[in-house]
Amino acid sequence: MQWITEKESDVGEAAEAQIPPVHRMGPQRNPQIDQAVLAATRELLVERGYQGTTVDAIASRAGVGRPTVYRRWRSKAHIVHDAIYPSVEADLPDVPIADQLRALVHGAYALFGTDVARAGIPGLMVETHSDPQLRERLVTEQLDPFTTALGRLLDRARQDGLVRPDVDVDSVVDLIAGAAIFALGIRGADDQVERATQMSALLLDGLLTPGT
Repeated sequence: MQWITEKESDVGEAAEAQIPPVHRMGPQRNPQIDQAVLAATRELLVERGYQGTTVDAIASRAGVGRPTVYRRWRSKAHIVHDAIYPSVEADLPDVPIADQLRALVHGAYALFGTDVARAGIPGLMVETHSDPQLRERLVTEQLDPFTTALGRLLDRARQDGLVRPDVDVDSVVDLIAGAAIFALGIRGADDQVERATQMSALLLDGLLTPGT
């Protein structure tokens, strides 16, 4: 196995020190190591499931030592979080509200319908109850910016008379994400596109004003 090395108590960090401090998961970190760890995590989740994926197995598959992994992530759950969830762009495109909501629903089903997400998200959800920092990352750092952007979109649509006046952004987020997670991660539905199409129709029927 080819090992990716950096200074822990073992190998020098000269190469890593030359990396500009712009990587989103921390300054002066070797992106190759991050990518190797996250790729290993995805592979193991699909092969062994959440419970069978351990930090030891991740480190071994990635070709790094345990200290390297723990210097970047505080627990397995934090690694799995980064392996599953992409960086979220909070800005939503300026398109008609119906098209935007359809795209969001299909995007959620695409994200939660991957083999990695199906294997990892149920276990990750359990971990958030005992790990406040993990919940902070998931809710505050990732979900809140998206919710704020969607709220602005719904506010404009409400002012234009396109959606019902009592539409609540949190309920919309719960419907989009919650339905996708349950259908794909819990119930194990395999008709991902059809599920997204059906949920889009239900969501739009409940939100939009007649004739929109």
